[in-house]
Amino acid sequence: MYLATTDAVAKASEQEQSGARRGRVAGPVLALGAVSLVTDISSEMVTAVLPLYFVLQLGLSPLQFGFLDGLYNGVTALVRLAGGYAADRGGRHKLVAGGGYALSALSRLGLLLAGGGTAGIGAALAADRIGKGVRTAPRDALISLSSPPDVLGRAFGVHRAMDTTGALLGPLAAFALLWATADAYDAVFVVSFCFGLLGVLMLVAFVPGHLSQPAPRPPGVATERHAPAAPRPRALGLLRVPAFRRVLLAAALLGAATIGDAFLYLLLQRRLDFAISWFPLLPLGAAAVYLLLAVPAGRLADRVGRRMPFLAGHIALLGGYVLLLAPTDGWPLLVGVLLLLGVFYAATDGVLMALVAPVVARERRASGMAVLQTGQALARLVAAAGFGAAWTLWGVETALTCAVVALTVAVAGAAALLPQSDTSSGGPS
Repeated sequence: MYLATTDAVAKASEQEQSGARRGRVAGPVLALGAVSLVTDISSEMVTAVLPLYFVLQLGLSPLQFGFLDGLYNGVTALVRLAGGYAADRGGRHKLVAGGGYALSALSRLGLLLAGGGTAGIGAALAADRIGKGVRTAPRDALISLSSPPDVLGRAFGVHRAMDTTGALLGPLAAFALLWATADAYDAVFVVSFCFGLLGVLMLVAFVPGHLSQPAPRPPGVATERHAPAAPRPRALGLLRVPAFRRVLLAAALLGAATIGDAFLYLLLQRRLDFAISWFPLLPLGAAAVYLLLAVPAGRLADRVGRRMPFLAGHIALLGGYVLLLAPTDGWPLLVGVLLLLGVFYAATDGVLMALVAPVVARERRASGMAVLQTGQALARLVAAAGFGAAWTLWGVETALTCAVVALTVAVAGAAALLPQSDTSSGGPS
């Protein structure tokens, strides 16, 4: 009886490992992807109409809109560390992520209650960004903890593809709803809240609360060794881990040379001089490319190592900068820049999380990802401010030339910082 049971367990383990080698994406990853899809529909519905709502409906000044836009995009970086730390304490990744999703959903009702008050709108937007900041690292930690190390790239690629599907559907749903209701912005906020609430319910119903067992590893890969106890993981202590520190420095260096999508879209509109009404559709082009390439990029990263696709994605972004400086015009310029921007996100967003996951212990996974995401976000804020200042002082061509030089240097520096040997097969955890 004992031998029969042992044989059955061994066969089951072999079947699990065979499934991992075939690159199956775990059920929790698909569930989290569905949650992100629904939540992104909710978020992007609001994001797509905010400029119109603020300027045309409420009559806010450019200064007021600039303040709120900066708040909407910048406050996320300030709460990632708290979300990661809270998730790692006792392995409460699902609870913390769910709290972030719920807060973002409730912020839609806050926009309704705020009326035209700038303070109320700012509070609602801050709540939404706090929710996003709190949930991101625990969600990515759940993805990494649910997946074998050799398919992390594919797992994150599938999640990002589903997330981007929601980002594509959200603006389309918002504009369709505005058209159907004669510009009733309240209807957009109500429907957005319903989608956000649905995402929370899906998380509660379909995402497991605890991932106490490590994901199956390929044959020949050493099993993780855990410390006896780590009840209070210290995120900043990860900076003493050389592999993590190198990835963090590389991501921050590249982030400091990434000027931001909004500037690229403004440069496209300036060069091509198309109607302003088409401007909100530009992100959909890059998102469509991202959607198509996220899974193939993740699979490629698992096969050849995550370092090269990550660097290649930034080289694609560099190509977009160069294309904007070149005498290219018309459709080739538009399609080329949006294509290269989509390639950049497909090859870097999920791949970076897959790159760092194996070098962070399981009990610090959310904290480590939060530190990395915060460092990258702050670096990009510096890059955006620097590019805006250079554009104002020296003109757009000089500013873009500086961006090309900065990104070239950053790619070379990141290539030197990132380890040559990939840890996707199960590096130190």
